[in-house]
Formats: sequence, structure tokens, C-alpha cells
Amino acid sequence: MFTELPSWLLTQTAAHAHRLVAEGLGAAGARGYHYRALTALDREGPASQADLGRRSGIHLSDLVATLNELSDGGYVERTPDPSDRRRNVITITPPGRRHLRRLEKQLARVQDDLLAPLAPDERAQLTALLTRLLAHHGGPQ
Repeated sequence: MFTELPSWLLTQTAAHAHRLVAEGLGAAGARGYHYRALTALDREGPASQADLGRRSGIHLSDLVATLNELSDGGYVERTPDPSDRRRNVITITPPGRRHLRRLEKQLARVQDDLLAPLAPDERAQLTALLTRLLAHHGGPQ
């Protein structure tokens, strides 16, 4: 039966997880791209738009709109790169860091909801197995 296939189970679970994440971030006035961009800036420091796109896995065509939204909220700043005035350097702001902390708390609640039927050791095992599968198939690490 198709409902027993791991690929089907992964697809259905991923769709449910995506809905939960979108709803959770939406309740905090954000989208997944906001979280990814802010996390990359917070962890790895300021970046050009191209570097930020690579770090966050956000395509440049989507990154511009994301940065516009984050800039409008005061969460990031764009400043000209002193070494190349044609580029901007993107930096997370203090309000951006506070917003990121709120998003992290919201996503922790989403993870708890998604993984509610699993014990802590099962959650860790599932994460390890999914990480291994993704790495084997060349996905982002």
C-alpha cells in the first residue's frame, strides 16, 4: 500500500510541517525566508546580498523582496560596501535580533507540536536519520 512507503510518509509529514511553520511564523508577523535570512546574519555576520543568498539558501530573486520586508521592519540595514560601492552589505539590527529570538521561540513551539507523539530520544533519532538522508542526497547541511 502506498501509505506505507517512506517517500509518501515523508511527503505528507513535510507538508504538515510546512503548514505548521508557516502558521507559526505568520502569527509572529514573519515568513520562513525572514527567519532564514536573520539566522544567517546573526550566526555569520554581515554579508553582501549574494553571500546572504548562498548562506541562507534563498534565491536572489526572492531575497530582494525578503530584504525589503526586513528593512521596512527595521530588522536589517543595507549599507554600501566600502570596497565595492555597487554592492550593499546587509547587517542585522538590534530589533532584528529581538525579532529573531521571538521567531526561534515560535519555531520551538512548532517543533514541539509537530513532534508531540515522540519521546525526546526519538526526536533526536529522527533528526539524525533525516540529516543523514539529506546529506546522502546532497541537500543543504
